[in-house]
Amino acid sequence: MEQMLGAFQSDLSSISSEIRTLQEQSGAMNIRLRNRQAVRGKLGELVDGLVVPSALVTAILEAPVTEPRFLEQLQELDAKAAAVREQEARGTAACADVRGVLDRLRVKAVMKIREFILQKIYSFRKPMTNYQIPQTALLKYRFFYQFLLGNERATAKEIRDEYVETLSKIYLSYYRSYLGRLMKVQYPFEALFRSQHYALLDNSCREYLFICEFFVVSGPAAHDLFHAVMGRTLSMTLKHLESYLADCYDAIAVFLCIHIVLRFRNIAAKRDVPALDRYWEQVLALLWPRFELILEMNVQSVRSTDPQRLGGLDTRPHYITRRYAEFSSALVSINQTIPNERTMQLLGQLQVEVENFVLRVAAEFSSRKEQLVFLINNYDMMLGVLMERAADDSKEVESFQQLLNARTQEFIEELLSPPFGGLVAFVKEAEALIERGQAERLRGEEARVTQLIRGFGSSWKSSVESLSQDVMRSFTNFRNGTSIIQGALTQLIQVYHRFHRVLSQPQLRALPARAELINIHHLMVELKKHKPNF
Repeated sequence: MEQMLGAFQSDLSSISSEIRTLQEQSGAMNIRLRNRQAVRGKLGELVDGLVVPSALVTAILEAPVTEPRFLEQLQELDAKAAAVREQEARGTAACADVRGVLDRLRVKAVMKIREFILQKIYSFRKPMTNYQIPQTALLKYRFFYQFLLGNERATAKEIRDEYVETLSKIYLSYYRSYLGRLMKVQYPFEALFRSQHYALLDNSCREYLFICEFFVVSGPAAHDLFHAVMGRTLSMTLKHLESYLADCYDAIAVFLCIHIVLRFRNIAAKRDVPALDRYWEQVLALLWPRFELILEMNVQSVRSTDPQRLGGLDTRPHYITRRYAEFSSALVSINQTIPNERTMQLLGQLQVEVENFVLRVAAEFSSRKEQLVFLINNYDMMLGVLMERAADDSKEVESFQQLLNARTQEFIEELLSPPFGGLVAFVKEAEALIERGQAERLRGEEARVTQLIRGFGSSWKSSVESLSQDVMRSFTNFRNGTSIIQGALTQLIQVYHRFHRVLSQPQLRALPARAELINIHHLMVELKKHKPNF
């Protein structure tokens, strides 16, 4: 039994040892299996990446480049070429088996793409009537150029250079022809300028965005490529503008061109096209100095004008002030959209010189009344023109309104002086005595007051009628004349009311002639009958 148990124990030990051996072998086999599966996966990916399917070969060799399957297989060829380059860098020997096939397919694809794109570029040379080059049709084939960049940079450069050379000539030719035809049209220059630059803006934006997308460039590279295409056209446009401005004295046209550029620059910024920024700056660098020079010439011309050399005198608005009003109002209304301080300064200088000129002309009249009529007519005309186009709170409107009000008040006083000057003088003197506490001195004025009462009562109607007719003959603007008459009658009522208050003082209260005073309300009713209606 002992021997039997010993043998059994020995067998058990042997079995345990075998089990451990089998476990170790099983673990090793599992590791080998996992390693082989991993290798198989990697190898499968490698093989799939290197194998060139027949569909790819057929499409690249036989399909036209415009067919969708050519584009699909070209993308597949590009991916396989990239994979082979990556594996070659890792030293994979299997790459040698497919390198020759891929190279032949790549060469064939490059040849077909090169021929296709060059034909498209050459087709742009055909005459077109709308001055819009259909280069955007190439955008759906932009992967072709990306393929060339990754696989044949020399051909990619050739295509880009050919595009630049062709489009540069086409744009220059088209815009030279367009500009020549445009300048034969009888438009104001600013209208021609807008048409020319709107076409330039539209084509430049389209060209820049196409360049960025098709040639896969951005930033300075896109800027340089754009100017390689459009540079000659932009230079030609600048030279034409410079030549025109040398003999241009139309400040309004130049100022309109400046604001057209400012608006087009904003449009280009909204379209995210910075390539035209330098061109806009160059255009403004031509326009602003010319505009300022023309304004300064106008200022100097008005400053040096001698009124005695302008012919006969007339109290109606002067033709120089009318020209100024129309000129200034146009510039002010334009400047309100995008204000410019330098423009306002120059217009301020011109306004000062025009005001001085009006005063010099007024000084040629012999009587103060004629001087005031001339000043009021001119201020009113300039104010009316300015208010039609400029804002009511503009400096020019405010300045001429103040001048008009001041001269109108002076004219009313001058107008009332002949028929009612004695009354006005007495009221002022009496009010001064009352204010100083010397009202007793009014007792010595009874005879004068009596004469004033009776004189006013007998002549005020004819005097009012006469001054109304005088005003309407003197002023070209009926509304202004009506306003002056109303102002004069209002001031007359105020003076007569003050006269009543002076006569209510104790020193004059017992004056018999007070009974002959006209009732103030009756006077107001009567004066309303003389109010002109237009």
